Formats: sequence, structure tokens, C-alpha cells
Amino acid sequence: MPEYSNLLAFALVSLGMVITPGPNMMYLISRSICQGKRAGLISLAGVALGFVFYMLCAALGITTLLLAIPYAYDALRIGGAAYLLYLAWQALKPGGRSPFQLRELTPDSSRKLFMMGFLTNLLNPKIAVMYLALLPQFLSPAGGNVLSQSLLLGFTQILISVSVNAIIALSAGSMAAFLVKRPAWGVAQRWIMGSVLGGLALKMLFEKPRY
Repeated sequence: MPEYSNLLAFALVSLGMVITPGPNMMYLISRSICQGKRAGLISLAGVALGFVFYMLCAALGITTLLLAIPYAYDALRIGGAAYLLYLAWQALKPGGRSPFQLRELTPDSSRKLFMMGFLTNLLNPKIAVMYLALLPQFLSPAGGNVLSQSLLLGFTQILISVSVNAIIALSAGSMAAFLVKRPAWGVAQRWIMGSVLGGLALKMLFEKPRY
């Protein structure tokens, strides 16, 4: 069982990551607006399966790496921080794209919606960073079995991400109309998320080594 403070901190990080525009959000919003709320929720089911796949693979891999390779954690930490800085720049750079600037999509079957949601998540580097670089920071030897801690943290991330993405899928049309009429809100969203990601990246870079 991870320490309560670590669990809470990881939950907050998971919330910050899920509300940051990325491939999953873009795909779910696109599907919900172009094909309806039901299509958005079916796509979300595929995204959720992708989370489970990553969680199981990462939990087993993290356990092996942390026990076998002293510098593995730092390699993941630095790589994760570099990618977070890239995401922050994508949000803050002039002309940065809003997830509500969408392309038209042709209607797909339920099976294809599910599989596309699954594949979109598997190919999403932000999720790889979440499980391979961020999650290890919240594991504590004092909390007991590392694998059990990884699974509990993973389920926490999945619960938060699925809940937030379900709200986004169900309200995508209303949110898009709101931001189109109020472009300043879209700019504020990008700056807030970019600042959060940049701060988290710097925290990761300057964290003390664990060996």
C-alpha cells in the first residue's frame, strides 16, 4: 500500500495530465462532436483498455527495473521530464493548438470506434510517460510490495482519467461552442496547463537520486 501522501499526490498529477490536451482528448472530442455522445463513450472504453494494458506492463516492468538496475529510475525520470517540457512548449508556443480545433471524421462502427480508442491510447506518448517516468516517483519501499503499489496507483490513474474523459465526451459539443465564442478562455487553458507541466518537469529534473 503506497503512503497516503504519495497516493494523493499521484492522483493530483493524474488529474493534471488528463486535463492536458493530448491524442486521447483530441480523439474523444472529435468523435463526440462528429458522431455523437454514444460514439465518444465507446471510444472511451477502448481508451480505458489501453490504460489497463499500460498499467499491467509498466507495473511488472517497473518492479524488475527498480530491483535490477540502479540508474533505471533516473533514466526514466530525465526522459519523462524532457517529454513534459515538450508538452509544455506545445501548449505555450505562439499559435499553439486547442483540442477544440477539430478535423471532420467519417462515422465508424462501434467495433472500429473501440479499437481506434485502444490504439490511440497505446500510441500516446503522454501515457507512456505517466506510467514509466512519473509513477515510479510515488513508490515507496516502506509501503511494501512494489508491484502492489504500482497496481493501486495505476487503478487510481485509470479511475480519474476515465471519469474526466467521460465528462469531456458527454459535454464536448457545449465546451467547443463555449470556447469558440470565448477564445481568451482557450488561451488561458493553454497557459495554465503549460505552466503546470513545466513546473512538474523541473521538479522531476532536480529530484535527488534514489541510489
